[in-house]
Parts: sequence; C-alpha cells; structure tokens
Amino acid sequence: MARRKLTFFVSLSLVTSFCVPAFPQVTIPPLSPPILTLDQAETTALANQPRLLAAQLRARAFAKRIVETRSGYMPQVAFNATGVRVADTGTSTAAGNITTSAISDRFAYGGNLAQLVTDFGRTSALVSSARATADAQSDIATLTRAQVRLTVIEAYYRVLGSEAVLRAAQAAQTNRQLISRRLSALADNELRSTLDVNFAKVLESEADLAVVRAESTVAQQRVKLATAMGISAPVTSQLQEPSASSDSLPPDAESFMKTAGEYRADLNAAKAQQLAANKFALSERRMSYPTLNILAAAGQVPFHDHTLHDDYAAAGFNLNIPIFNGGRFAARRGEAELEASARTRDVQEIQLQVTEQVRDAWYQADEAYRSLDVTARLVAQSKEALRLAQDRYEAGLGSIVELNEAQLNETSAEITSADSTYTYLLRRAELDFAAGLLN
Repeated sequence: MARRKLTFFVSLSLVTSFCVPAFPQVTIPPLSPPILTLDQAETTALANQPRLLAAQLRARAFAKRIVETRSGYMPQVAFNATGVRVADTGTSTAAGNITTSAISDRFAYGGNLAQLVTDFGRTSALVSSARATADAQSDIATLTRAQVRLTVIEAYYRVLGSEAVLRAAQAAQTNRQLISRRLSALADNELRSTLDVNFAKVLESEADLAVVRAESTVAQQRVKLATAMGISAPVTSQLQEPSASSDSLPPDAESFMKTAGEYRADLNAAKAQQLAANKFALSERRMSYPTLNILAAAGQVPFHDHTLHDDYAAAGFNLNIPIFNGGRFAARRGEAELEASARTRDVQEIQLQVTEQVRDAWYQADEAYRSLDVTARLVAQSKEALRLAQDRYEAGLGSIVELNEAQLNETSAEITSADSTYTYLLRRAELDFAAGLLN
C-alpha cells in the first residue's frame, strides 16, 4: 500500500512537471544614461545659446538698413487731405506763411510725388556703406558662432578630462585601500610595524581626498557644459570619447596663417567696417553736390470757395545747390575721413592680433602634442618604479617611505597622462578657432 502511494506521488509529480509550462527568468538590464556626442552638444548650443541668437537677430536688423537707405532711389508718394473753414471770410494768411495769399473755405484731397533724379552718387555711397555695415554685422554673428562652438568643445573635453582624472584617482584609492588592509593584517601578526600602517593610512586618506576633489571637479565641469550648451538643466548624459585623440600637427604655424587671413570673422568684420567708413566718407564729400528732384501733385477739391477750381495738378523740378551752411558739410566730411583712417588702423591692429593668436595657439598645441609621448613614458616608468619599490619593501630591503613616494609618483603620472590627451584636444580646438576653422 505504501509502495502504491509512493508510485502515485511520483507519477503526479512527473505529470505536474510536464503540464506546467516553465517560464524562463528574464533579466532586465539596468538603464544606462544616454550618450551625448560632441556634435550633439554643438548642435544644442547653436540652437539655444542666447548670445548667438542675439547676434543673428542683429545681423538681420542691420540688413534692413540696406533697404532703408536704398529707398532714396524710389519715388516718394503721399496722400493728403485738407479741410479749412474760415470764420471770417476774406482774411489773409497768418504771419510767417507765404505759401498762399489768402485763406479760403475748402476741402481737398490728392497726392504728391517726389522722385530723385540725381544727387551725384551720394545715395549710392550710402547704400554701399549700409551694405558693408551689414556684412560686418554678419561677420560678427559668424564670430559669435565660432566662439560658441569653441566654448562647447572646451567644456566637453574638460568634462572628459576631469572624469579621466577621477578614474585615475579612484584606481589609486582602491590600490591604497588594499595596501592599507594588507599592512594592517601584517601588523596584527607582528610582521610589520605600526609606523608602516600609519604611513599607509595617510596615503589612503590622501587618495580619498583626491577622489572627493575629482568628483567635485566633474560636477563643476558638467555645469559649465550645460551653460555652454545654452540649457539650464544639468548634463547627466554619458559623454562619448573622441575617436581620434592624437592627430598630427603641421610642422609649423605658417599653414594656418593663410587660412586665418581668409576665414577669421573678426578680421573680415574689421575690413567690412573699414569699407563702410570709406563709403560713408565718400557720401559726406558728395553732400555739397547739387540735388535734382522731380515733383508732382494732383487732386480734387469737392468743396471750395467760388474762386477755386474743382481739381488741381502740377509738375515741376527742384534743383538744390548748397552754397553756404557755416562749414557744417566740411566738418562732417572731415569727421568721416578721420574715422575711415582710424578704421584702417583697426584692421592693421586686428591683423597683428590674429598673427599672434595663431602662432601662440600653434605653439601650445605643439607642446601638448609632444607631451603625449612624454606622459606615456612617464606612466610606464612610474609603474616600473612602483613595482620595484613594492618588491624591495616586501623583501625587507626598502622602507615604507620609499614605497609611499613611488605610489605618489605613479598616481601623479596616471593623472597627468589622463589629462594630457584632452589638453591636446583643447589646444587643437583653440588653434582651429584662431585659424578661423570653427566658423
């Protein structure tokens, strides 16, 4: 009977195991933060940065001045409506008005037309000056765009550099915690002195402090990146590492000089402002030239005194020849010419500044590029020195001070190497900006 019950239980278990479907366990991976690329950061900054948007709006505003100045070529048409009711008929005009000899009851409407025939090129010079000024403002907007891109690139690489330093500090922290625990265990067994343990604890605390500072630096750099991107929310995305970190530099700075002279937006803006000043000075010289206009007027007078007609029409011309105005035109011409000369000196000054900036940026980029190999060798040498110091200490041939110094040197080399790559990328971005390649 017991055997029969056992057989039934085993059979029931087998049936249950075959009848109940087995559901596999699904492991949900943890959500990783989205990755922010450098191109995405630049695109966000160019769309949101208020300084760039303001510069673009000003460039559009200055472009309207071209239309405003060019309107002097167009006919000027105006509609007028006039009504007069005289309380005392037969009166003359008021003092100071010689347009008509008497005031009559009337209501009239009509239009006036004035068309410039020639002012001997003054309006043309003003249009050219306005166009050059608009070009200068457009170049300023281009310069602002390049500055925004440079700021984003610098902030992006500084975040990556600070995170690399944090990883190096955390690795040093883990290593020193391990050494401290080992020495504490050896001291408990009276195989090492408490002095060695104290030295290890000091280095462990220094590593903890370095991690705290590195974490704070990362947070600060992320705030600066958010500001550079034109957003108020903190940047929590993971940043993408650069694909190529050691592009070779040209052998000298001369290859960037021609590019800077052609593409530097501030230099182009200064040249455009110089051209605008020259054209404005030309227009001021032409103020003393005659001006010829065609004038026309026509309309109807539905309500009028019996002495007036039902409509009116007239056409004529007006030739204005300046004779004497107390030297005002001469003073304006002199002021404009001096300003044009000053703009020429401004261009020369900016050319000197661009040359200096390009050469200085190239030297800094070259220094950072050559430092890549030096820091790599420094890391390898410091690791080897640390290994030898550890072997000497474990063999009883070296002191804890020697080991601690080797650990400090190795940590410093790791941090320097982690920061050197992004320092070079920063310097290269500054060189591209100086050469006008970030427009």
